[in-house]
Parts: sequence; C-alpha cells; structure tokens
Amino acid sequence: MTTRSGARLRPDERMAELVAASRILLAEVGYERFLPAEVAQRCGVSEATVYRYFPTRRALLVRVAETWFDEILDALDPGVMQQENTFERLRYVIRYAVEVVRREPTLTRYIFNELRPDPDFRSTTIYRLNRRFTGIVRQVLTEAVARGDFRDDVDVELLRDLIFGGIEHQAWAYLRGEGDFSIDRTTDGITTVIFRGMATDGTSIPS
Repeated sequence: MTTRSGARLRPDERMAELVAASRILLAEVGYERFLPAEVAQRCGVSEATVYRYFPTRRALLVRVAETWFDEILDALDPGVMQQENTFERLRYVIRYAVEVVRREPTLTRYIFNELRPDPDFRSTTIYRLNRRFTGIVRQVLTEAVARGDFRDDVDVELLRDLIFGGIEHQAWAYLRGEGDFSIDRTTDGITTVIFRGMATDGTSIPS
C-alpha cells in the first residue's frame, strides 16, 4: 500500500514519511525481511530517493529506532510526575517499560539483537536515548531513597538493572514469537519485589 503519492516534499517531510512507512513495514515483516525498496514503493518514490536520505538499510532502521525512543521519552516524563507516591511512580515506570516492549516487539528485538551488541553502541544516539529512558527509572529510585521510602544500602543502578533485566527475561519468548507474557503480572511482580525488598521500616504498599 502506498502511503503518499510521491509529491515533492521538503527534505524533513520526506524523511519523516520514509521513517513512518519504515516503521509500519518493520512491524509487518520484521527487520530480517525489511527492504528499503518496499519503503520506496509504499511512499511512491524511487529506491534511490530512500538512499539519498538514508545511505544504508541500517541507517534507516536506526532512524526508526531513534524516532521511537523520542516518542517514548516524550510520553514518559510527564506521566511519572503525576503519580502520588513512590510505589505508584515505580509501578508506572515499570509498566510503561513493559508496555513499550509489548507494543513494539520488532523494534525492541532489533535493538537487542543488532544494535546493542555493536562495539560502538555506547557512542550512538540510541545508547544516549536509552540512558535517558533508564535514567528516569534511576531518578524514581534515587528520589525514593532521598525521601526515606527506600533503604540506602543497595546501589540504585543495580536496582535499575534488576528491573530492566527482569522485564527483558520475561519478554524474550514473546520477542522471539514463541509465547506471550502478562503485562499486569510482570509489572506487579517486579514492582512488588523491588518495593518490598527496598522499603524502610514503616513504608508500606498503599492500599
């Protein structure tokens, strides 16, 4: 299906169109079968036009992933601040991370399998965006310690890694197309383990 007619667009509009079409195609066929030629066809342009803006298939897929991360961060920041207490803030960010995986399994798997193992990953925009994302979780944990809701004898970066490691482990079968997982059970389980394990005396899960 063609998304547009191939009319003349400004460079930023054309790039946005190509990225949007790529994201749809990626969800449909997976990154293994993703072809820039199909993106060109859907946008009503030549394959050469795609490569004018994105010199390689990888460059196009990376831009799709970067755009996705920007969306994630834009939506997450204000939502966290609206939560009333430490438990709700923690549950919110964990559920958000779980839902992100559920909504975009192909992009998540592409980042895990193709981008993260790259020796240069730490110098990429995706790495910086991911650090911002995980940094929001770290901020929730740091503030919980500062308020006295959480103990201060466990490093918050270790807690952050436990959270994201738990999510990744729960989601792997789903990402491989070999099973499913419960958003609610995963969210509530990880949140409860972290909260109860870190709560100071007198800090309890809100009823």
